[in-house]
Amino acid sequence: MTFVYTHLEDYIRDLYTSIGVTKPEQLDPRIIAPKLGFTVVYLPFDSVSYDNIIYIDSRLTEKEQWQEFCHELGHVISHSGNQTKTHILFREYQEWKANNFAFQACIPTFMLNQIQLPINEEMAINKIQLLFNVDYDFAKKRLNHYLNNHFFDGYNLPERSNYIGLR
Repeated sequence: MTFVYTHLEDYIRDLYTSIGVTKPEQLDPRIIAPKLGFTVVYLPFDSVSYDNIIYIDSRLTEKEQWQEFCHELGHVISHSGNQTKTHILFREYQEWKANNFAFQACIPTFMLNQIQLPINEEMAINKIQLLFNVDYDFAKKRLNHYLNNHFFDGYNLPERSNYIGLR
């Protein structure tokens, strides 16, 4: 079966491999941010990014901080200007784009493809959660996104396993 990557998946793969990030254990703001020229600051207020500084809410769990980092990274890489001065619909679009970026950046498809996922959906979600240091709901959404984009929409994980080599 030929695997076709989306533009964003190609971009994330190229971005990460250009800085030597090729394994799930390297997916860490302390590794990625300096290699991309960003500073990460942890403070007890909502996460936000300005220029080359990404502020992460220190009150969040480590998993949530990783997810927030990727969301804010999506903003600083893809968007410019002051988001508060843009039209509400454009802000919503930018948030949607940053959320999508976060799913791909936290759990890159090129890394997910290298993992042997169990057929059992619950076990697959748990494996993704542990390997990529994300919370359960995030892992579940990402798994469904991955399967829906690259395999047979409308089938559950065991049915798809015949086609994608899951065990």
